[in-house]
Amino acid sequence: MTWSFPIARFLGSEVRIHVTFLLLLVWIGVARYLEGGAAAAVEGLVLILAIFACVLAHEFGHALAARRYGIRTPDITLLPIGGVARLERMPENPREEIVVALAGPAVNVVIAALLILLLGARLDLESLQALDNPAASLLAQLASLNLFLVLFNLIPAFPMDGGRVLRALLALRRGPVEATNIAARIGQGLAFVFGFLGLMGNPMLLFIAIFVYAAASAEAQATGLADVTRRLGVRDAMITQFETLHPQATVEDAVECLLRTTQHEFPVVDGGGALHGVLTRNAIIKALRETGAATPVLDVMERDVPVVTLHGRLDAAVLHLQDGGRPVVAVADATGRLVGYITSENLGELMMIRQAQCGPQSGRGGPLLPQ
Repeated sequence: MTWSFPIARFLGSEVRIHVTFLLLLVWIGVARYLEGGAAAAVEGLVLILAIFACVLAHEFGHALAARRYGIRTPDITLLPIGGVARLERMPENPREEIVVALAGPAVNVVIAALLILLLGARLDLESLQALDNPAASLLAQLASLNLFLVLFNLIPAFPMDGGRVLRALLALRRGPVEATNIAARIGQGLAFVFGFLGLMGNPMLLFIAIFVYAAASAEAQATGLADVTRRLGVRDAMITQFETLHPQATVEDAVECLLRTTQHEFPVVDGGGALHGVLTRNAIIKALRETGAATPVLDVMERDVPVVTLHGRLDAAVLHLQDGGRPVVAVADATGRLVGYITSENLGELMMIRQAQCGPQSGRGGPLLPQ
């Protein structure tokens, strides 16, 4: 996720903090200092660390539940409205998705119960409303905050857990694509409600509205892409007409190809058709600025290019593109000779063609592409 940076790695997941989460923490710390001085600011720091731990525990609840079904969680990003555990894929079984979605709020319920039953925290709305009040009880604030996280995350809107539960319940009867589209529309509708309330004087709700709307749209698009690619092979989407560069070529040669064609990526291929790497447009521009046009392409090309077979499934290629933001997935025949490649851009074109052929209800079936 952009505007975030890593701070640790735990249980196989990279923990990241979004810049906006830091702004929330600064706001609480400054408000406490202005209200009660240095002592209150220290207590505020303890509260901040406790909030950090609760949100992180919530996200690791999702991650550990997903691990039970063989799904990794590459990273977890903390945001002002909670956190986002980025799973490598969502469970295909709706019942498993429900378990993964509810695992996060369940962690917060356990934390609140421990604070109330074992540590004697008092639960009330005032504690939650007074996060910036140094006189409020730390335990009461944490107990109230954890229950607020439960209720907030169960709102049926992506990317909240309630939206995923709703999608999974709908998928039991309507299929994953239609279920996602319905849940996404509900999420977008709630985003407009949050936005309207935010205009009444709550900037945080405006931020939540933007985030929810964008996440709901992205979820619907990702599910539609997964549905299409699951039923197609790589040869249905790969680029087959393209220019290549020889391993002895320079950046100057690449510039000529860049200006002569509409390509943004140039495979570096030897005389036998074996792939050595891929030179991207960004790498060409960077090399021109830093090392000059005489730079060998071998020095600036992307070497770690995933390769799939000509008869492979398209969804496997998509996973490679999504893993680490790879610019290209190469396609090779049985002899290892490069015969094509796939990019995010031509996958987007595939989706536009799919929608044009099948209409808005493409998830219900119908023709795919001419074979």
